[in-house]
Amino acid sequence: MRSPIVLLVVLFLGLAGRLAGQGESSKAASAQRQEILGYRLTLPRANHLITAMEAMTRYVVSRPDFQARLARTMKLTPAEQRAEMEQDPNAMAILKQNGLTAQEYLVGVPALRMALMAAQGAAGSSGITASPANVAFAKANLAVLKPKMDAADGLARPK
Repeated sequence: MRSPIVLLVVLFLGLAGRLAGQGESSKAASAQRQEILGYRLTLPRANHLITAMEAMTRYVVSRPDFQARLARTMKLTPAEQRAEMEQDPNAMAILKQNGLTAQEYLVGVPALRMALMAAQGAAGSSGITASPANVAFAKANLAVLKPKMDAADGLARPK
């Protein structure tokens, strides 16, 4: 069972470096924002992202040094995060199983998460970057995607 703190750290990892351009120039932050806005969500892509996120979370949490790794990873630039992920054979195996590249995962997960947040009415919240097309997609598929995302985040209630 994951502790709430671990869950929050793992959830934040998906958004780390994508929001507010932490430690980067405004040009780099703007480029990140544009990547998220340009990422086009589809139901197959969303399903692959959620499945990969669930497996990646299990993998990261299973590592004995995961808290230190997560803290360090949150300080990396997106390019450094991608390079680190690409050098990790286990992470790449998870992505390959889901037909994703490291870049698709690192952009797609925040794009999906923020589109779902916006679809649920959090659009006015600071830090939410979602294209109108992705918000419309998330609204149209909210009943299908929200339970899957909640389960991947460990928020679903056992039946």
